[in-house]
Amino acid sequence: MALKTIQYRTQGTCCALMNIVLDDNRIVDVEFIGGCNGNLQGIRKLIIGMDIDDVAQKLQGIRCGAKPTSCPDQLSRCLIEYKNSIQVKS
Repeated sequence: MALKTIQYRTQGTCCALMNIVLDDNRIVDVEFIGGCNGNLQGIRKLIIGMDIDDVAQKLQGIRCGAKPTSCPDQLSRCLIEYKNSIQVKS
């Protein structure tokens, strides 16, 4: 399968945009535009090579302070939306 890039505009976080590169069901790379650079670099290093279902499950529901979401939660939502969109097409 060819590499697939997803661009996701976040809601309610300091990170405004995520660019996620996938190879089949694995994360090849991710770029975060805005947000807490050190934390997002750490998340990037941890999730590269992981299965998108595992990442989505682990990061879903994480909150940032009093906010109802976070950068990890937004990444999870992106991956879930992507997974649902490809299942609909199949």
